[in-house]
Amino acid sequence: MKIGIVLYPTFGGSGVVATELGKALALKGHQIHFITYSQPVRLGRFQENIFYHEVAVSDYPLFEFQPYETTLASKIYDVAKHEGLDILHVHYAIPHASAAFMAQKILEAEGIYIPFVTTLHGTDITLIGKDPSFVPVVQFCINASNAVTAVSESLKADTLTHFNISQEIQVVPNFITTDEELPRSQPERRSAYALPNEPILCHISNFRKVKRVEDVIRIFEKVNQVIPSKLLMVGDGPDRYASEQLCRTLGLCNRIIYLGKLRETRQVLELADVFILPSESESFGLAALEAMAVGVPVISSDTGGIPEVNIQGYSGFLSPVGDIDDMANNTLKLLDPEQKQHYRNQALEQAKAFSIERVVPQYEEIYLNLVSKKQS
Repeated sequence: MKIGIVLYPTFGGSGVVATELGKALALKGHQIHFITYSQPVRLGRFQENIFYHEVAVSDYPLFEFQPYETTLASKIYDVAKHEGLDILHVHYAIPHASAAFMAQKILEAEGIYIPFVTTLHGTDITLIGKDPSFVPVVQFCINASNAVTAVSESLKADTLTHFNISQEIQVVPNFITTDEELPRSQPERRSAYALPNEPILCHISNFRKVKRVEDVIRIFEKVNQVIPSKLLMVGDGPDRYASEQLCRTLGLCNRIIYLGKLRETRQVLELADVFILPSESESFGLAALEAMAVGVPVISSDTGGIPEVNIQGYSGFLSPVGDIDDMANNTLKLLDPEQKQHYRNQALEQAKAFSIERVVPQYEEIYLNLVSKKQS
């Protein structure tokens, strides 16, 4: 099949999943056309069957804000028509689903029909979509999609609660590439950040309020009082400054290392003993899954879709949002020398339930069903 994938190209989970999905489909022989405003951060090196189409927004003096949605619709139309796409898969409701619908109608006027799949990832529903000014558009575009998927049961439930949805929503979870065995220990690389007897805790996010980054610092403070440890902070965003200020106030700056944004986080995660994700809200928790895929158990809040990924007492522990004491105590359980390897093995096993080999065929089945209906 020739598949168009519309996505945000940044570090967010939706862009990462969309890019990795396209790369996996290309390896299976499908022709993939990425459509977005800059090269996706995970696209990387040249790969057979992958094509990138940039949406260039012109600077018209008439417009105070440039019309990206219209430009995107025009680009989708152009790629679909001239590349002969069979199907379109848009990730994130706003503005991708509305642009896909517009392009679909323009193509239909020329006798060309292309179905589109909309995947809901989270904040397009739980944050942006709840804005009253967006509700009619989001609701219409979900219902106008030829197929709709959500990355968790929790997100599906939120969507059905907040919108009047007539379209069926299929849950297709995010996925990860996993190895059969745990990665080998890397004492030399690890020694750049911690002494041999010091555990390494890790947090990766966009440092926004919903991620509760200051909770990560306070959890670490309590753990460090019992077991001298190090904390690796990966990412950047609005709350980074506040977290650095808290780090200085608590006198922990010699124990906390900020690494900034990284395109690939696996090498950092392989050094960690515990991953911390105390978010206010997560529709799935892709960062937690990436940690588990290299055998790092997770300390997380029990919100949204996270309990579908991180299993209490198996791949890690769940706590109520903001319960720093419980999260710190649970971290110490994961660092218990007698239990540590046990939890590492179980984290990897849980990640395998979301392996790319299990999930990608679910999308292929959706595509094939729509394309067969189109041909009939």
